[in-house]
Amino acid sequence: MSEKNPLQTFIEEAPEVQKAYADFIQSLIAEEGLDSKTKQLIYIGMKMIADDERAVKVHVPMAKNAGATREEVKTAVLLGLSVIGMKAVSKYLPLVLDSFDAA
Repeated sequence: MSEKNPLQTFIEEAPEVQKAYADFIQSLIAEEGLDSKTKQLIYIGMKMIADDERAVKVHVPMAKNAGATREEVKTAVLLGLSVIGMKAVSKYLPLVLDSFDAA
């Protein structure tokens, strides 16, 4: 059994809800209180703390494209030490740095 992309399943099974969700996300992105790079660094931290590995992998190249440096992305992960402890380092630091280097 092949693993289907969860987003594709969402689109196929609930297109109206997915569109409303996408519009909601776009409205958050459009908010002007923070620049795009800062938003992406925050997303990395929040998704890491939520243990959403897939989302972390998605937001790392987005942060890089928004101008985040490797050091800034690394710091966003290390801040997780105060919330999720060594999981920030043992699980997410290698994942994030590999994703950054591959982007």
